[in-house]
Amino acid sequence: MSEQQNLGHSLSEEELFTYRQHGYLIRECVFTVSELVDLTASVERAVALAHDQSPSGQAYQLDGKRFVDIGNTTVQFEYGDKNETIRVIEPAHHLDAFLEALVEDVRIVDPVKSIIGVDQVSVWTNKLNLKRAGKGSGFGWHQDSPYWIHDSDHVNLLPNVYLAFDDATVENGCLRVIDKSHLRGCLPGTSDGSQLGGFFTDPSCFDEKDQVLMEAPAGSLVFFDPHSIHGSEPNLSGNPRRAMVLTYQPANFPMLKTGEVRNVG
Repeated sequence: MSEQQNLGHSLSEEELFTYRQHGYLIRECVFTVSELVDLTASVERAVALAHDQSPSGQAYQLDGKRFVDIGNTTVQFEYGDKNETIRVIEPAHHLDAFLEALVEDVRIVDPVKSIIGVDQVSVWTNKLNLKRAGKGSGFGWHQDSPYWIHDSDHVNLLPNVYLAFDDATVENGCLRVIDKSHLRGCLPGTSDGSQLGGFFTDPSCFDEKDQVLMEAPAGSLVFFDPHSIHGSEPNLSGNPRRAMVLTYQPANFPMLKTGEVRNVG
């Protein structure tokens, strides 16, 4: 039996080395086609539910972008005052049973445990990123750690797992990561005077030529460090690019938005 079989779904030493050196790792086709049929259906049910609940939520704008808070869930819409296309939902696992189960899937949780170096983890946050065909906007270069540093004293231990529900390609705005950018820790944001500018990484701190495209078939997992600078281009293709990003932490710590403790693994 191979070392990887003995470890189950945990990362091998070679994979851990790659992750720690570069700040990201791709495991292709972890979820099957039939599983993706159920998962994409669950994503659309979650989106429909969030859309139905949005009129009763607390709406606000930041830098001209519309947000709605529905309890502990934040819904972001695509740009434009009357645009009803949802861009991001965070957190989203509670909106459908399949997404709820996904949070505890060993194919996601076991590798995260090996990254953090613990036997059990808890949920920090998760979000659905929804790039609809031909109109999904991009995400500027940023790190996750500046978003979280005021709510967590262990931002180094908040690894992300990106699950691609659709093929991720250059054409539909795949995730991009600045190679080895995580090694520099939490970097300063821009100072352009906008409300959200501080959350986007100062462009003088990195070189876009170091970006690596996270192109991967549907069902693949991309693990990336909370300090890794990442972003994406708009989806100008005829194909959607839906994904869920799940973020974990050591056990017994509360979730970002709810304050509840959700241990898994």
